[in-house]
Amino acid sequence: MTIVRVKGFKIFDDRHGRRRCYHRKTRVAIDLTKAPEGSAEFFAECARIAAMATVSVPKPGTLGLLIEAYRGHAAFLDLAPRTRSDYQAVFNYLKPIADTPLVKFDKPLVVRIRDKAAKDKGRKFANDVKARFSGLFGWGSERGYLAANTAAGIKDIRRRKDAPDANRPWADEERDAVLAACPAHIRPAIALMMFTGLGPRDALTLPRSFYKADEIATKRSKTGEPVFWPCPAPLTAILAEAPTHDAITLCANSDGRPWTVSGFRASWRKVRVKLEQEGKVGPALTLYGLRHTVAVILREIGMDERTIADALGQKTLEMARHYAKGADLKPKMRGVVRSFEDELNKRKTKAVKPAD
Repeated sequence: MTIVRVKGFKIFDDRHGRRRCYHRKTRVAIDLTKAPEGSAEFFAECARIAAMATVSVPKPGTLGLLIEAYRGHAAFLDLAPRTRSDYQAVFNYLKPIADTPLVKFDKPLVVRIRDKAAKDKGRKFANDVKARFSGLFGWGSERGYLAANTAAGIKDIRRRKDAPDANRPWADEERDAVLAACPAHIRPAIALMMFTGLGPRDALTLPRSFYKADEIATKRSKTGEPVFWPCPAPLTAILAEAPTHDAITLCANSDGRPWTVSGFRASWRKVRVKLEQEGKVGPALTLYGLRHTVAVILREIGMDERTIADALGQKTLEMARHYAKGADLKPKMRGVVRSFEDELNKRKTKAVKPAD
């Protein structure tokens, strides 16, 4: 009989003479009637059980256990897929300190972790780490995992005053130059972002069926907020001239398949770099800047923040205000002041003649 040995497993005959096998560390047994010793099924089962044993189990009273409990709760599961992905990126970053006892977390420690995240991955990610700690500890303190939310009240790392604006709005000349230079399979996606304010992910994954009668009705993947946008004539014309394809999405790559965000960014980068070298666009042109561009234009033509928020699928007016930052309000305010002056003129009291 051939002797089979697998590291980490004990294979033996029990007192009844039956062949047995189990994993030493986890004590998980293998049914040798279903996976005979030495068979391909047997080795596959050994590999599966060994892999399970390498998965670390969070220790009680630690950050790792709190994160696991939160990830299994509706507070996390009910979030939009994009938001869950953003949260998970922070949780992955925190894995090296998952065994840290919750009682050790105080404000200074959270601030040190936030500051280290800023050095590792930048200011925005660091502020996300701080926000996740606050939300996580708030959820945990309500359920008895912590005595209090020790991350509450910690401020964000402020943006440097001399730092350039991220995702700046595009100038009119830049939008025209990009549309003229884009290959036929890239132009529809760029135009969709440019004329609707959809972010890259939402534009690239927009189902073809969500575009009907020259109107788009969808939801933002990040917030779940509805977006309804009758398409401007330039966008309608570009979509009508787009290469035909069988993808379920409105936009497709050169192979007629749905774009991936990373694939589109790589293709877009080639266009952007070439235009920069030719001096037709300025530096720091981003796809997300088109979302800011739509907000700025809406603000410049007098739309209020609630309207801008609805147009962009934003939940809060604060986000609408952020996206519309940088709008040139001079033309609007000239008209406002003219109206104000007219109203003042109407309210002038008539001169009263002195009594005889």
